[in-house]
Amino acid sequence: MPSRTAGGYPRFLAWAVGLTLTLALVGYAPTRTLAGRGAVPAMLAGCIIGLVASTLGGVPILLARRQGRVETAVLAGMAVRFATACALALAAALSGWLERGPLLVWVGLSYLVLLVVDTRYALGRF
Repeated sequence: MPSRTAGGYPRFLAWAVGLTLTLALVGYAPTRTLAGRGAVPAMLAGCIIGLVASTLGGVPILLARRQGRVETAVLAGMAVRFATACALALAAALSGWLERGPLLVWVGLSYLVLLVVDTRYALGRF
């Protein structure tokens, strides 16, 4: 089992990064057209926040699989993911450096898109 565990997290990261890049590429033109040039940095920040939250949310599942404790790993991963997304989104929104509307929309979109990858990773580990 160690080889499967070791190979699972890098694969999960690759899928998360790939989907985040795809989401940013697909959303670039509509964001720039509908919200203006200033919304593009907010879009990128929102996608990165979703990626960081997803990446950190997978860590409890990785650790639980290695230690043989799977009972609460999925719940812990969800909590870490949600708390990270909320904390980073709040910090970015209150910083004043980015447009709040596009930032929060893209945090939500990236959170939902990456939820698919997170769920597949969690189901594949147990």
